[in-house]
Amino acid sequence: MLQTTGQSQQPQQPMMMTPPAVVTTKDLAYLKDAMSWTLLAMKKCAHFAKECTDPQVRQAIDRAGQMHMRHYNMLLKHCKNNNLQAMARVPQPAGSQ
Repeated sequence: MLQTTGQSQQPQQPMMMTPPAVVTTKDLAYLKDAMSWTLLAMKKCAHFAKECTDPQVRQAIDRAGQMHMRHYNMLLKHCKNNNLQAMARVPQPAGSQ
């Protein structure tokens, strides 16, 4: 299912609401980058929350770190896809083997 958002003046690509059944090599490279960025954000939140003396600010930073952790775990779940099994169900063009 694809959805578009109307927030900017530029033409937008549709937003994918559900992940594809097959993860391509390009998809996996993007997932790896996104996981690295998210992990770094999580680590920075943990560091700065420890450094913070204001309890309200510390709590806000902790919440941001927890959000990044949820996103990291969601991306990790997509990487655990049984790609070989999914690829076996993808129709192949005639004459290719």
